[in-house]
Amino acid sequence: MVKSKSKAEPVKSKSRSKTASTKKKQVDKKISKEKQKIAKLETEFQRLKDNHIRLKAEFDNFRKRKVNEISKLLQYEGESVLKEFIPIIDDLERMINFDKSSSEDIKDGILLVKTKIDKLLNNLEVEVFSKKGDKMDPDLHDAMMTQSVDNIDNDMILEVFEKGYKYKDKVIRHAKVIVNKK
Repeated sequence: MVKSKSKAEPVKSKSRSKTASTKKKQVDKKISKEKQKIAKLETEFQRLKDNHIRLKAEFDNFRKRKVNEISKLLQYEGESVLKEFIPIIDDLERMINFDKSSSEDIKDGILLVKTKIDKLLNNLEVEVFSKKGDKMDPDLHDAMMTQSVDNIDNDMILEVFEKGYKYKDKVIRHAKVIVNKK
């Protein structure tokens, strides 16, 4: 008996090739959508990066402007005080150069200058403190001497050598006083 050899050829079914083709189209669609998402994200990233760079540059410019403004303020901080003192200096020069002045005129001139100085100090929020009869406060007063007076309470100021001055809350000169100690 003679056997015949027959080769079985694979049978391609139409349904399998359709399924593979459909899957490939779906994968291609997903890839296309993902590429679009990536493109959108890259565009958004670029926009945010540009905004960041602009904000950083604006902040640097702002910082430089403020540093410049502050340095100019500090450089000329005493200018307004000096401008207010100049008229007082003018009054003193007029008093010195006035030929026919009596002692009463000189006293009046000195009182005028003192009034202007007091007004200037008040405008600058400089407060004068310490007077006879106040209680001694070591944060405000320097006791130069002590005396004993029976009818006055202990630690009371008997005399003021030099008045004290405060600028806002800060003591800029302590008052020099004589204090009662029993």
